[in-house]
Amino acid sequence: MKKILLLSALCATFMYADVAVLLPEEKRTFNQSKYIPDISAVVDFSYVDNSVNNDEIGHLGLPGIAHGLLGEHKDGDKTDSTYNAKEGFNLNYVELILSSNADPFFSVDAVLHFSQYGVDIEEAYFTSTALGNGLRARGGKLLSNFGYQNAQHHHYWDFGDMPLVFESFLGTHGINELGAQLQWTAPTPFYLMAGLEVLQGENEKMFGNESYKDADGEAIIQGASAPSLYVGYLKTSFDFDYTTVFAGVSYAQGDSLLNHSDDDVPNVFSGESRLYGADLVVLHSFDSYSSIKWQSEWLSREMDGVQYDVNSTSITGTLNIEKRQSGLYSQLVYTHDRNWKFGIRYDTIYQNDIKEDGADINEVNNFHKYSAMVEYHPSEFSRFRLQYNKNDAMYNEDGNKQSINTIMLQANIAIGAHSAHSF
Repeated sequence: MKKILLLSALCATFMYADVAVLLPEEKRTFNQSKYIPDISAVVDFSYVDNSVNNDEIGHLGLPGIAHGLLGEHKDGDKTDSTYNAKEGFNLNYVELILSSNADPFFSVDAVLHFSQYGVDIEEAYFTSTALGNGLRARGGKLLSNFGYQNAQHHHYWDFGDMPLVFESFLGTHGINELGAQLQWTAPTPFYLMAGLEVLQGENEKMFGNESYKDADGEAIIQGASAPSLYVGYLKTSFDFDYTTVFAGVSYAQGDSLLNHSDDDVPNVFSGESRLYGADLVVLHSFDSYSSIKWQSEWLSREMDGVQYDVNSTSITGTLNIEKRQSGLYSQLVYTHDRNWKFGIRYDTIYQNDIKEDGADINEVNNFHKYSAMVEYHPSEFSRFRLQYNKNDAMYNEDGNKQSINTIMLQANIAIGAHSAHSF
């Protein structure tokens, strides 16, 4: 009986081999299309009308906190610009997104930002899919899960610009770093997640580890060894009736070496920074398409170190610096139906305590910004937003407060297969 079964198997093997040889070539070719990743592209285009012209707006800032928040700026041969940077028309970016499972154990995602000035890798990371026990690991270049909005891409924001406190403390792109992330979701009846991230530490506004060098490439001020930024957070969410509550607390700590050698008063800050955050989001659904969402985040930072006054070859003076700065934003967005959405936002930085060599310098701290928007969605792939900003946070180089009124019309169009965004 065994011989008969073996002979039958051999005959079947040769028979199917002959059939395969006789199949047309296109039937025998490996089907690559089954392994092509999901591909999508997002185009973001805007028209901006400011009450302050392009030449002046780039010189405005928040004393003791940040400068260069608006407009375009030159960094050597590279042009750096915020979203909606210029009066008139702006092609903010073309975002190309690739995502796919690599095997049963990992998925891969990449987000590339194309602009008139080049291409940047916004994110490129792998994610574990089979660790089990509520664990998930991620590695590569990624948006940190610090707070609520930091992990969201620009095209998902409810407003066309980043909240004032985030942009002032962390820059336009937030905490967007090379590094590793580990998250654990607890086996509880409600959502509870804890996360830890070890990141390179190259944030443009608050963290940094690159040594300051003279014209010959010799280090004048030594930077820290990377990785030098550590982030932790705890997040929870629960539902009652038609309302979802999402809340979290976050903490980041790292070394800071911030190069301001191109400022009017050239200096370099070297020290340690700590950032505390708390966020609360409440979403109430009236029906399948209508809802109201309240979103708020609070940030507070501590920066302690030495400010070096520098020239191209040496250190000309030092100051011991202590900064305690805090702010928040709060926004309310009403979704009327599939097509229409309305929102308002309030931004403030209410604390700006700075000490130089132990003496309080009594820096200004009345930074406020007000925004309102109306948004129309012809479909889930396109949206048009009209936004008005009244920015009372900026000061010029003479220390005079400037009020900026901005009207912005933004178009955001997407094509291709794009995965759903998290809540």
